[in-house]
Amino acid sequence: MNLALADTFGSDLVKGIGAILLYGVVGLLLMLVGFYAIDWTTPGKLSALVRRGLPNAVIVTASGMLSMAFIVVVAIFNSASDLTEGLITSLVYGLLGIIVQVLAVRMLEWVTRINVGSTIESEAFAPASVVVAAAHLALGLVVAVGIS
Repeated sequence: MNLALADTFGSDLVKGIGAILLYGVVGLLLMLVGFYAIDWTTPGKLSALVRRGLPNAVIVTASGMLSMAFIVVVAIFNSASDLTEGLITSLVYGLLGIIVQVLAVRMLEWVTRINVGSTIESEAFAPASVVVAAAHLALGLVVAVGIS
């Protein structure tokens, strides 16, 4: 029975840790870009509305962030096996996915004629916020699968 570690174990471990950290940074950057893309394209200042505790703003923002996470996770999962190529493809696919997601959600909101601005600024729960949230999640999944 041989309990010795492979000769490359230490360097492989360090490379793996480095890859995790780098993909973590790429994921964080894409999530920040995704949040600001949602905030920029949604009427009202989402971060301020969320801090005020407005329920519809919280629902729409949370679903938007989850949809962006789907896109980022799939972009990273489907990236190339080479670390440099993987980081680049993750960034490109992630950014493209975010753009497509934001455009698709805004188009769906326009087609359904939901006044997102008044919905998210309401202090009372508005059922339309659940429709907007569902659109974010559904389209995020569609875009994520498109990346794969």
